[in-house]
Amino acid sequence: MPPRPALNPDPATRAWAPAPDPAPGLLAMRGKLLPLAGLYLVQGLPYGLQSGLLPVLLRARGLSLTRVGLAKALYAPWLFKLVWAPLVDTRGSPRAWLTLSTAALGLVCGLLASHPPAAAGQAGLPVTVAGLLLLLNLAAAVQDVALDTLAVRLLEPAELGPGNTVQVVAYKLGAVLAGGGLLAFVPTLSWPLLFLLLAATYWLAAALTWVAPALQQLPTPLPSEHPRHTLHLGQDLLAVPGTLWTVGFVLTYKLGEQGTSGLFPLLLLDCGISAPELGLWNGVGAVACSIAGSSLGGALLARRRQPLPLLKSALQFRLGGLACQTAVLFHLDSPGASLAPSTVLRGAALLSLCLQHFLGGLVTTTTFTLMMRCSQLAPSALQQATHYSLLATLELLGKLLMGTLAGALADSLGPRLCFSVFLALSAMPMLYLGLAPNTLA
Repeated sequence: MPPRPALNPDPATRAWAPAPDPAPGLLAMRGKLLPLAGLYLVQGLPYGLQSGLLPVLLRARGLSLTRVGLAKALYAPWLFKLVWAPLVDTRGSPRAWLTLSTAALGLVCGLLASHPPAAAGQAGLPVTVAGLLLLLNLAAAVQDVALDTLAVRLLEPAELGPGNTVQVVAYKLGAVLAGGGLLAFVPTLSWPLLFLLLAATYWLAAALTWVAPALQQLPTPLPSEHPRHTLHLGQDLLAVPGTLWTVGFVLTYKLGEQGTSGLFPLLLLDCGISAPELGLWNGVGAVACSIAGSSLGGALLARRRQPLPLLKSALQFRLGGLACQTAVLFHLDSPGASLAPSTVLRGAALLSLCLQHFLGGLVTTTTFTLMMRCSQLAPSALQQATHYSLLATLELLGKLLMGTLAGALADSLGPRLCFSVFLALSAMPMLYLGLAPNTLA
């Protein structure tokens, strides 16, 4: 005998009626999340290329930690997303912006295929390659604004947890494919073939973006009657409830983590771990752990866990993990330390690398959910791209600032003192979290 359907009381008639079928809601959410996942995946490719592949290649060619860190200045276009965010809000459709920016990514990758990277003994990246990577980041940053517009308009409050999990996980999956995954194949995969494959991927994504049903049905907000001047726009953005606190948090919550995650793999390379093995652990293994942490955060948020209490617990665990990694570094920096295969120190170093990425993924997903919740408190004229782009730009600024300066800090202060500073910076967001406004609770 088949099971009886669940019943709900009708408050008007006091009668019992069949409960609504949740399947249509799940199918609708899946139709939103699938195109988001594909687009965030291809958007993560440039980040993985420049954060996972290029630093190891440059360090292996003898560049100092300071010069390797300064190469992250190529991320600069991401800091100017507020310049074109109002254009995405008011000019054209998100589908058009997404299609054009993704196709532009494919074009730049095609050009990069014909320009080889730095040869052995060269001081750094050739100017042409650096310029093309800058254009790659520009196109990816425009695509990011359009994707944020899509996510904020499409996702319901109950879908923020799964939506931000898809965003973070897909982006990191793209990063690991272009970073650690490719690093493992660098000896056999040529530079031209690598970028031709990336170009084909972007052009395929651009075609799918144009025909995606979710993007064709995206509602367009009514235009504002009085266009805001830049000064008034900035005042309006900061006047949204919870924005000032969120700005302070996203600027500081990743400072310590970003410094350690950028330096620790390079220090392991200096201690004798090969580039392909480092690519496997820091690329594939560590990012897999990061994806697992992001998925855990999304699952907890989907179960109606509030972001702020979850974030507090995640930050505490992250601080403990960073303390363990700092202890490992102190051992590595002592005379006679060895990372030979099958040694305890080698296992502890690689384990701490994966643990930090797992906890970082948990913290990132929860923070992005908090950012999106804050943006949904904004008036409709602001929330689609501009407000969220402000928060996302400042979040990137905090990470980029420390990622760029971490090498110089390590060269000037030494690894031990440098990692002690990172440990102190990781404790700051825990204290700041106690000042969170009730509007974000």
